[in-house]
Amino acid sequence: MEYLEFELPIKELQEQYEKACKIGEDSEVDVTETCQQIKLKLDNKKKEIYANLTPWQRVQLSRHPNRPYTLDYIKAICGESFLELHGDRNFGDDKAMIGGLGKIHEQSFMFIGQQKGFNTKTRQYRNFGMANPEGYRKALRLMKKAEKFNLPIVTLIDTPGAFPGLEAEERGQGEAIARNILEMSQLKVPVIVIIIGEGASGGALGIGVGDKVLMLENTWYSVISPESCSSILWRSWEHKETAAEALKLTAADMKKLKIVDKIVKEPLGGAHSNREKTFEIVGKAILKEFEELKKLSPDKLIEMRMQKFIDIGVYNEK
Repeated sequence: MEYLEFELPIKELQEQYEKACKIGEDSEVDVTETCQQIKLKLDNKKKEIYANLTPWQRVQLSRHPNRPYTLDYIKAICGESFLELHGDRNFGDDKAMIGGLGKIHEQSFMFIGQQKGFNTKTRQYRNFGMANPEGYRKALRLMKKAEKFNLPIVTLIDTPGAFPGLEAEERGQGEAIARNILEMSQLKVPVIVIIIGEGASGGALGIGVGDKVLMLENTWYSVISPESCSSILWRSWEHKETAAEALKLTAADMKKLKIVDKIVKEPLGGAHSNREKTFEIVGKAILKEFEELKKLSPDKLIEMRMQKFIDIGVYNEK
């Protein structure tokens, strides 16, 4: 397990606990009481740290190298039923954007999401989760296929942004994202959006228009990353913590501003600390939202979805 800087007190107590338990296993000394005391301290320290996280610390947790990615969620929730589909039928198959059919219990869904890599080789293969235009066009093709067969759609957002390269712009990056936003607003099937990691800029919005937008507790959603914001305003990344605070990018901020509908609680210590429990929580959240949305007619879904996004940013001056 890797630990972030603010998690080091937890690491020390965890190591003490493991050493004490090992002594008890390897000798006849009864260390049960000692282990219980250290465990209590460990649990209290976790509660103290994770109850008082700064926006920047939540950004760090969203990028934790052990945090589960899109395919981890899909394979854990759907098991062997997941069938990945490839290509945009126009240019190519973007490995940063994955999608396919899967079942939760007996209900079929179309799953779409950005996929990051877990080591240097796979990060390059997945382009660090930054999709090209063909990725967004693949996503739209799969959404339209789901609509044709009356299947609900689940999108999982985890990207530092759409790929900003010259070739992506030449192939119409902006148009592809804009087209997705337009088409998603008019889909006749339920669309559930879940932010599972980073939700940056148009790269997130390209698959982010849904009837219900959920956000895991230790994720962020913003037009720009704290580092990029800091480099624009202060010409340096040194002010990234200040930028994270000012951007109001945490799940609590998004819920308060009515940009997302619900916050999905993570296990104590973050999604990476108990992956199986996180998968269970997310799977239940998807089914719960679907049970509500399936009662609505296609026309009502579209009407409510469009009104939801029209209302974002509206406020009254007192």
